[in-house]
Order: sequence, then C-alpha cells, then structure tokens
Amino acid sequence: MVTMSNLITLVIYDISSDNLRYNVAKFLKSKGLRRIQKSAFAGPLTSSQRSDVEAGLRRFAKIEPVNIQLYPLTEASFNQRIIIGVRIDYDGEDDILL
Repeated sequence: MVTMSNLITLVIYDISSDNLRYNVAKFLKSKGLRRIQKSAFAGPLTSSQRSDVEAGLRRFAKIEPVNIQLYPLTEASFNQRIIIGVRIDYDGEDDILL
C-alpha cells in the first residue's frame, strides 16, 4: 500500500549520451524503480528514498547536460494514467537497452 510518505515516484529523462543514459537506468533499477518506458521509471518510494534518488540523479547531471524530472504521485493519480497503444513489459529486457 502506498501512503503519503511512500508515494509513487515517476522519473522521466532526456539524456543524449548512451553511456550516461545506461548508468541512470541502472541506478534507477537499483533503487527499486521499474522501467515503464524507454526513458521513464516509476515505483513507490518513501520521502527519504526519493531524496536519495534525487541526490544520485543530481550527481549524474554534473557529468553533462541532462533533463531529468521526478514526479511524486499518489497511487490514485498514478492509477488514473491512460495508456494508449500496447502495454510493453520492460522487466524482461537486459540493461543494455539504450
């Protein structure tokens, strides 16, 4: 169950460097987030975990220009999302996906 201190965090990013994009994806997976699109991850995080993820992503942003956005969402708002087209399961893909 997701509580107010344990919101679903949506992370989206535009990163031109293949290597940096790979490392960001690997980092987000290590923090328990799940890939929902090629450049988007989501999952429940406490405020402390969200701060940790934010700090890690800020370190990546010092390497080169990137655009990374974090959205804390309630479970209800996340569940109201609309998916158009086919639902893709990224769980089975290797980390080499760029």
